[in-house]
Formats: sequence, C-alpha cells, structure tokens
Amino acid sequence: MPKRLLILTYYWPPAGGSGVQRWLKFAKYLREFGWEPVIYTPQNPEVAMVDETLSADIPHGVEVLKRSIFEPYRLFRLFTRQKGKMGVGFTSDEGSVKGIFGRLALWVRANLFIPDARMFWVKPSIRFLTKYLKQHPVDAVVSTGPPHSMHLIALGLKQKLGIKWIADFRDPWTNIDYFSDLPLTARALKKHRKFEQDVLINADEVVVVGSQMQEEFEQTSGRKVRVITNGFDEADFPEQSAEPDQYFTFTHVGTIPPNRNCEFFWQAMGSLISSNEAFASKLRIQLVGTVDKSVRDQLEKYGLTDYCTFFGYVDHATSVQLMQRSQVLLLLVNNTPNAKGILTGKVFEYLAAKRPILAIGPLGGDVDNLLKETRAGVIANFSNYTDILTKLTWLWGEYEQGFPSLQSIDATTYSRQNLAGRLVEILDNLS
Repeated sequence: MPKRLLILTYYWPPAGGSGVQRWLKFAKYLREFGWEPVIYTPQNPEVAMVDETLSADIPHGVEVLKRSIFEPYRLFRLFTRQKGKMGVGFTSDEGSVKGIFGRLALWVRANLFIPDARMFWVKPSIRFLTKYLKQHPVDAVVSTGPPHSMHLIALGLKQKLGIKWIADFRDPWTNIDYFSDLPLTARALKKHRKFEQDVLINADEVVVVGSQMQEEFEQTSGRKVRVITNGFDEADFPEQSAEPDQYFTFTHVGTIPPNRNCEFFWQAMGSLISSNEAFASKLRIQLVGTVDKSVRDQLEKYGLTDYCTFFGYVDHATSVQLMQRSQVLLLLVNNTPNAKGILTGKVFEYLAAKRPILAIGPLGGDVDNLLKETRAGVIANFSNYTDILTKLTWLWGEYEQGFPSLQSIDATTYSRQNLAGRLVEILDNLS
C-alpha cells in the first residue's frame, strides 16, 4: 500500500508560471516510488497567469483538497490603481507604484500582512486539515513557499499532530531579492525572522533549490539543510526537437522585473547593431512573459525595439518550442545582494532545450557553477559592460560557425523523475 504525502501548495493548475511546476512535477512521479500525493491548495488564488495545459500533468485520480481563501489584493489594487494582477517582484507595464495611496498600500502590505497576504488562510487551514488528517492520515506533509504562509500551516499541523514535515523553499524568505525594497518597520522585520526561524527549527527536514540558499539557511538556523534543485521534465521535450531558426535569435522566457533588467546588455546589443551590419541583419530578440516598463524604455533607448517580439505569457508547450528554435537562450539573473544564490527553474529547461545559454549575472554563483558543470553556455557579469560585449561578440562568432564549441549536454541528473527519486529518499528516511 502506498504511503501518503500531503502537499501544501498555493500554486496548482490551472495557475501557470514557474511556481506551479516544481510540485506538480514531483506529484506526477511520486507514485513510481510508492508515494501517493494529496494536494491542498486554494479554491480561488490570486495568480498572475493561467495555463490550462499544465493540468495534463496532474496524476489521474489524485485527491485535490480546495478551500476558499481571502486575500486583500483587491483593496491593494484599488489604492494603487493597478488594473491587473500583481506581478512578481512588483513588475508593472506602467512602472513602479506611485502616489501617496500607493505608498501607503505598500506599507500596509509589508507591515500588516506577515508573512504575506495569504496569512488569513493559515488558521482556517489548520482547523480544516487537523480534522481531515484525523480521518484520513498521511505519512508526511510538505509545505512549499513562497508564499510562506504555507509553511505556517504546516507548522500548526506539526504542533497539533506531531506529523512528519518537510519545509521546501523555492525562494528565500527574509533574504529574497525584493525584501529590501519593502518599507518594513523593525517590528515587522523581527516578526518575519521569528516565523522564518520557527519553520527552520521545527521542520523535520528543510529542502532548498540551490547551494547558496542551503549555506545561508544552515548559518541562520544551525541545522542541516538539503538541496533538491529544480529541473526539467523529459516528457515536455520531444526527442525530435525543433530546428533552430536562421536568425541570430535571443530568447528570454519568464518575467523581467526591474531588478532583473540589465541596461548594459541592451547597450551592448545596440553597440553591435551600430558597428556590425551583418549582426544587425540577423538579430532577433524574443521576450516571452511579463516585461517591466524599464525594459521597454531601454530597448527604445538603444534602438532595439524593432528587433523585438513581445509574446507575453504563453503556455508551457509553446515556450518549449520557442526555446528549441532559438539560437541563444538569455538568462537574466536578478541584480540583488542574494544574486549568487538564485537558480531558477527556467535554467534547467534551457538545458533540456540544448541551445547555448548566455547568462547575465554574478560570477561564482549557482548559475555560473551550473553552466561550467554542464558546459551549456557562458555567463557575463551584469555590472561589467566590457564583459557583456565580449561574450556577445564571441557568441556571434560561434553562431556564424554553427556553434562548434557547444557540447552535447547530458542533463538527465536534473530530470524531474530523478529529482522525485531524491525527494523520496528523504521521505523514506523520515519514518
């Protein structure tokens, strides 16, 4: 008889985006290793994008528990006059939040909704799940954050029922890139750090997605932290991959918020267009996902707008096709103090697409180490214009010769199926 794993996740299909895929893919493969997933997720979440195609990966007949959630984002948008969903890291087509009401709403969001705006779901979820688990026991529970309110639900269940618990961090908590942009009071910051420590200390296992985050959490908590990176699902990447197009196409898949935008990169692109007629005739830039206004302004500034195609959000299957047909895959790492520890799920899908990767980020970080390990691409320092221009020039030369330096990448270590097996090793050792 399979063991049962309760997964507490805010993001679940039909929600789209990277936050969904980690635990959707784990759930897809858990049965192969003798574990039956049970999902707990909101009935009416505030999500920035929808991707109905991801529902095909939900295991047949899996139990999905859904409960209504109250979130104050409608009031936040009313004050800030934002019409759409809140973007990741405050990305906006119109620029940053402005005006006295906008600043007030942001202050309220930062200091009263701790750890996040899903805090109102914590106590009702603990009550509901305590009753559910007494009638339908499970062998372990996993909480995945952000939002970190999911961890507080699991903490409550741990305290009430003594259940085995894995806290999974897809991103840091108090060290996340946009945390320093929030107008936090000393009291609010203290409360965030207390909640973070409560989770880190009380969870039976803590899992993170990269080695830098592992080191940070081990230093702050004094406990062992495990790494299971994000990955790619081999089933999403057909063996007969699409042929790359004839142009020198750069494709970026995912959100570009202000702190992920690198003006030096666009400046270097503009310089090469001006100085190299062949480069200008072949260049194409594809931006797939939400793009901040600062990006569009700089594209205009450096004469790149006419070279760009803005796709907006597309379903996952379409993004895979765009990756496989691109000549170069662009990875922009957030220019923030914790940049060395940022290792997004997107980079693993880039590996699976088997196209050259150009990363713009910090040298010596998790992304740099991964690219060296897999020989899948190069990284340029986001603070060094000359380095970026040099790497772009090198890639242009490689493109003209058919990328002779591109290695045949075997990245199966990072397949979702293999990573699920690593997760199960941790689960099996809990009991």
